[in-house]
Amino acid sequence: MNLTIATPLEIVIDGADVSHLRAEDETGAFGLLPGHADFLTELAISVITWRDADGIEHHVAVRGGMLNVRDGASIKIATREAVPGDDLQHLETEVLDRFRRHVSEEKSARTDAHRLYLAAIQQIVTALRPNASGIPGQSLASGSLPEEGV
Repeated sequence: MNLTIATPLEIVIDGADVSHLRAEDETGAFGLLPGHADFLTELAISVITWRDADGIEHHVAVRGGMLNVRDGASIKIATREAVPGDDLQHLETEVLDRFRRHVSEEKSARTDAHRLYLAAIQQIVTALRPNASGIPGQSLASGSLPEEGV
């Protein structure tokens, strides 16, 4: 099977001759062999391992993504980030921990941005209320303006 792994910035793996591939989605680990039925799944942050035609094992850590099998002969993986490496221990500890930290930081940043958005909407709604002139004790609906010198 042909394997392609791509990030938004580069093709990390292209054309690997795969005899077996192991990956993980939210339901757990699974394997793919040549002739597999068409398949589409969302990958978890994990290490993908495959054997080439010579039986040599290869690894790449992925930061989630989508895996697509077509016609039992092509596996394509699109991911935000991929780090190939021969040292499985290094990939599983350092790289996956870094990916998980990035996801956690992004989730926190999205939450903060959402809070700011909601606060801005609340301020706009408050300012647009008919009795909210922006001047304490003053109403836009009354048509009166504060007297000078008061």
